[in-house]
Amino acid sequence: MKFVKSAALVLGLILAASATASAQAPAAGTPSRFNGIGIGLVIIGAGYGIGRLSASAVESMARQPELVANIQTAMIISAALIEGVAFFALILLGFIISYS
Repeated sequence: MKFVKSAALVLGLILAASATASAQAPAAGTPSRFNGIGIGLVIIGAGYGIGRLSASAVESMARQPELVANIQTAMIISAALIEGVAFFALILLGFIISYS
């Protein structure tokens, strides 16, 4: 359940970041100083999600040492998916910023 909450938080931050980047379109030739807020939110959200995921995995490993391999595999796959979403959001925000 915690992973679902973390994934929802990351998704919400991505949506908020893209809204921030697209809503703050600068005038022609004027760079916007607010577009970096969206990128920062995406990075913070991904870091928070991976941190929560790691904490839960370590706690699970401490409670059930016989399942360490399964828990570690699931944790690595989930962390990679969260990082993939974060990289996709950063690339998407980069395009939004460069074409706005």
